[in-house]
Amino acid sequence: MPCPVCGLAVGIGVGLCRWLGISDLISGTWIGALIVVLALWTIDWLDKKNIRFLFRKISVFALYYAIIIVPLYWMKIIGGPANKFLGFDKLVFGIFIGSIAFAIGVALNNFLKKKNQGKSYFPFQKVVLPISFLLIASLIFYFTC
Repeated sequence: MPCPVCGLAVGIGVGLCRWLGISDLISGTWIGALIVVLALWTIDWLDKKNIRFLFRKISVFALYYAIIIVPLYWMKIIGGPANKFLGFDKLVFGIFIGSIAFAIGVALNNFLKKKNQGKSYFPFQKVVLPISFLLIASLIFYFTC
């Protein structure tokens, strides 16, 4: 489960990217991570409230992706013919990569903690690993695109 500091860092990253006019690939990376954070928090909240229904996790993720992507499409931020990367919209591609990168960082943190009897190997590991994967993806996009 990602921590609130991760969510705050991702939220700040999204705002800064858009404000500074950074590529939609990089902005999308941080938006994808924000979607994952929000979905995981919601699933955790539903678990704590003992709210269970069929396809709960898939539904929560689908809802958050729709809440973010559909308005961006309606506002014509997504879908421009000149805003393509490998045949995909840059923002949508970035969201996909950011979601995967952040999820890998969270999974790696969980794996390392499990391997170390539930303890982190270093302070703020829970924050550092997911954010590191996002930074690496952002830097790859920055220097290659």
